[in-house]
Amino acid sequence: MFHLFHGSDTYSQRETLAALLAKEGDADMLSLNTTRLDNKISFSDLQSACDAMPFLARVRVVLVHDLFSSVPDKAFMEKLEAYLPHLPPTTRLIFMESQALPPSHRIIRLADKDKIGYVKKFDQPKGHDLERWVRTHVEERGGRIDPQAAGLLAANVGGDLQALTNEIEKLVLYKKDEAIIESADVVLLSPYAAEETIFELVDALGGRQAARAAELFQEKLHEGADPFYLFSMFIRQFRLLLQTRALLDGGERPAGIAEQLKQRPFVADKLARQARNFTLPQLEQIYRRLLEIDVDVKTGKADLLTALHLLVAGLTVE
Repeated sequence: MFHLFHGSDTYSQRETLAALLAKEGDADMLSLNTTRLDNKISFSDLQSACDAMPFLARVRVVLVHDLFSSVPDKAFMEKLEAYLPHLPPTTRLIFMESQALPPSHRIIRLADKDKIGYVKKFDQPKGHDLERWVRTHVEERGGRIDPQAAGLLAANVGGDLQALTNEIEKLVLYKKDEAIIESADVVLLSPYAAEETIFELVDALGGRQAARAAELFQEKLHEGADPFYLFSMFIRQFRLLLQTRALLDGGERPAGIAEQLKQRPFVADKLARQARNFTLPQLEQIYRRLLEIDVDVKTGKADLLTALHLLVAGLTVE
């Protein structure tokens, strides 16, 4: 039997592959009996790899990456369809496709019709599915997370499953055998959550919402945030907004902004929305003021906390 994993969620593909191979015996011997092929192979190369007998192991694994996205020629596909029903029982042939294939694809139809293959589609989880993914992976690591915290983590990190996994492992390790992971833990440990707080604060500044901006700033201080850390986040955020505003004025769209600034798409969308609250000269003036504060604090001319309070108050004035 062969396996076909396809779809944009390549992270979950790799997870499923690891779980599948873990059932096949000693990992070191399996590694010696694993062949990895790309989409430029000939059919004879593929067949030779599959027909080879395993060496001191129960099975031989053949991994083929993105073969069908390259649209093999008709002769190749015809030979493959004729060969798959006769795949040696000691061979685990696994096709890994980073793009989703249509249900009408001939290999999917072959697997369904003759029951000689296992096909699984991996869509990138979004919305409630992403929150469910977070809860499941927390539980798999022996932890528990409340729905609000799962939603916050999913919203802030987005569909980057590797980054989500890193944050989950950090949170589970932090809580250990204690109570459930809560939103406060996510805010404390996740830099993505910290970014979200800064986004909210800049939203309030851009909207000239003096009370809300002051409230968010005080919340971070009461949570024990280091003023120098907050200052660094201000500098980073307004530098990104300055770059974003310049790109918007040049006719760039959020997708292009994400690429040029090397930001996740959802972050670029927020930057574009926030940058529209300011003109380019306003952002240049704010950034110059931040640099002045930096110099004044380092030379002993100003206290950072006082300067930040004045900055927040001043930015909400029309």
